Order: sequence, then structure tokens, then C-alpha cells
Amino acid sequence: MRKPRMVFISVWMLALVLFAGCSDTKRLAQKENASSSVQESDLAVQEREEDMEENIFVEKPETETASLEPGPAVLLYQGQASIRVVTDEGKVIYIDPYAGDSYDLSADLILVTHSHFDHSQIDKVKNRNEDCKIITYREAIRNGEHHVFDLGYVTVEAVEAGYNSLHDVSDCVGYVLTFSNGKSIYVAGDTSKTDQMAHMNEMEIDYAFFCCDGVYNMGVEEAAECAELVGAKHNIPYHMTTTTTGRQFDWELAEQFDVDNCLIVEDGEQIIIE
Repeated sequence: MRKPRMVFISVWMLALVLFAGCSDTKRLAQKENASSSVQESDLAVQEREEDMEENIFVEKPETETASLEPGPAVLLYQGQASIRVVTDEGKVIYIDPYAGDSYDLSADLILVTHSHFDHSQIDKVKNRNEDCKIITYREAIRNGEHHVFDLGYVTVEAVEAGYNSLHDVSDCVGYVLTFSNGKSIYVAGDTSKTDQMAHMNEMEIDYAFFCCDGVYNMGVEEAAECAELVGAKHNIPYHMTTTTTGRQFDWELAEQFDVDNCLIVEDGEQIIIE
């Protein structure tokens, strides 16, 4: 009887060992599951934090873009004294419409320096926005004073022009245009040297256009004197011919404009006002 009893005890002890092993295995599995759950939870939190960081990163450029300075205007020189400017806001300005063919863009502003035919062909600007504003020497000079027009996207300041037999100072103006990015251009119109030019260096003009034809206007030598007085960063010769046909530009005369910071812009050429 002893052997069967020993066998029974051995079987019972083996079962106990197996049960304990299964229990340990179950506890180990539970620990692994719990550890896995914690890892998955930590991973989910990490992914959410990364998503938040990505969202923050995406939002930053929008904030930076909103605070950027306005961009530069684009100027097209059409020949003679005719200029078209498109501002960073998309506003279109025509100055002394006459030469060239680029009048298709709808105008927001038309500027006329004086009444001579090669500066005042407003009818060439057939496309005009509903609130298009026209400023001529009549509006620019009132009660003997030169006026300033703040249009938001540009400030237009009328300045003296004339001082010769065909251009009276009371019927002619030049214009200084300052854009929303702070850059400026000066168009002298038809003029000789004016009294005001001696003080215009205070305006810190970026681009200045000086007439150079020398026929009832200043020639290249006097224009160079005026450029020195005005002190612009870039000096551009324009209005270099009196012909009514053919090209409204004279390259040989432009090269005679002997002044520091000279910039020759051909008819049909665009420059960035920056």
C-alpha cells in the first residue's frame, strides 16, 4: 500500500506545481498587458503632444505672414513721360498717359502734370474702376498751394514744376508718390530747376525721373544739377524727345545724363520700386 500512496502524493505535488506555474504565467501576462497598456497610453500622449507641436508650427508662419511689411510696387516706363505703376495692393496708377500701349489694366488713379498733349491723354485709359480718381494740376494746385492726397495705398504730394516760357509754375506740377511700403518715386514733369528742389533731399526719395529734352525744359546738364539737389537714390532720365511719331525714347541722350546713381530705364521696361 505504500507505493500507491507515494504515487498519489507525487501526482498531487505535480498538480500543485503546475497550478502555481499557471498562476505565475497569468500574473506575468497581466503585468505584460498592463505594461503594454501603459506604453500604448504613453505613446498616445506623445502622439497628441507631437500633433499639438505640429499644429503650433503650422500656425506660426501665418502669424509671421500677417505681420510682414507691404511688398514693392512695379513700375512700367512707357516712354516720354508716361508711367504705369501697380502697387502691392493691386492698385493701378497711370501718370501722364500718352506714350506706349499698356493701358489695359483698370485704373484706380490717373495723374496729369500739365495740359500739354503728350502728358494728358486721359482717354487712352478706357478701363477705369468705379472709384477711379483723376488728379490734374488743377486739383493739385489750389489757392496757390500744392496739395497732398492720401489714398491709403499711396500718398501723392504735388511739388513745383515749370519756371520756363512754356511751363508756368501755376499750371504745372511734379508728383512725389510714396507707397505703403515707404518707398517713393518723383516724376518731375516738364520743368526747369525749381526753388523747391533745394529742399527735396529731405524727402529721401528712392527713384526720381527728370525730363532731359532741353526744348522749353531743362537739358541733361541742368537735369543733373537738379538730381544733385533732390538727392534720390536712383536718378532716371525721361522725356527725352519732342517727336510725336516713332519711339518715345532716346538712348544716346539718356547716356549723356551724367549724374551719380544714374539708372537708364528703356521704354517698355519694368522696374521694382524697392
